[in-house]
Amino acid sequence: MPLLIALQFLTRLPIRLPRAPSPAEQGRSLLYYPLVGLLLGGVLASLAWLLSSVSPPLLAVLVLALWVVASGALHLDGLADTVDAWVGGYGDRERTLAIMKDPACGPMGVTALVLVLLLKWAALYSLLQYELYWALLLAPWLGRSCLPILLLWLPYVRANGLGATMAANLPRKSLLGILLVHGLLMLALGWTGLLAMAMAAVTCSWAGWRFLQRLGGTTGDTAGATVELVECTVMVGLALFLTFGVA
Repeated sequence: MPLLIALQFLTRLPIRLPRAPSPAEQGRSLLYYPLVGLLLGGVLASLAWLLSSVSPPLLAVLVLALWVVASGALHLDGLADTVDAWVGGYGDRERTLAIMKDPACGPMGVTALVLVLLLKWAALYSLLQYELYWALLLAPWLGRSCLPILLLWLPYVRANGLGATMAANLPRKSLLGILLVHGLLMLALGWTGLLAMAMAAVTCSWAGWRFLQRLGGTTGDTAGATVELVECTVMVGLALFLTFGVA
């Protein structure tokens, strides 16, 4: 049941739960977020490999389109809301939170979406030229691994939000063990895995610190924004390291 909850929430797979999940099951679903990221990354890497004969620019668009569709643009929505609120909040906590709840997307949010998608496409283009499919595996994997870390580290500032129930029922000891296992699997990919983990850790830490400063914690939107930032940083970072012959 917790795995189904995670798949239903993080993907657009047509999953129907047999019943309403309990708070404990919602909390345990966070343990499966890294696995869902790994599965998504595996699908993206497989598509890139199967269509390797397609020109890199077109293949990069196809992979990115599947990436967005498979996740339902869930985290992109969080990124847009967060950027709009961050700019329009003028440093004020309550104003920032109020703007974040507004479903309309402002110009800064649109700009952020365009930049992130453009950076992802350019990084995909670069990486696919060298058939570095590991990056497609690592970026979604790390992005969704950071979600439970954020909820473990920061208070959830919206008392009635879905994330509040998840965070309150998160099995902390089990999560640490699961993250350790996934971390070791990433390290098995060699320098690419190590570099990706380092970049994800720095990005997640910076984002969490900023959220703590402004909001005193995190929300669902800021958590989604963190996923996008981590994914983008990993993709662009690996492409740059590849350019300089490091990865």
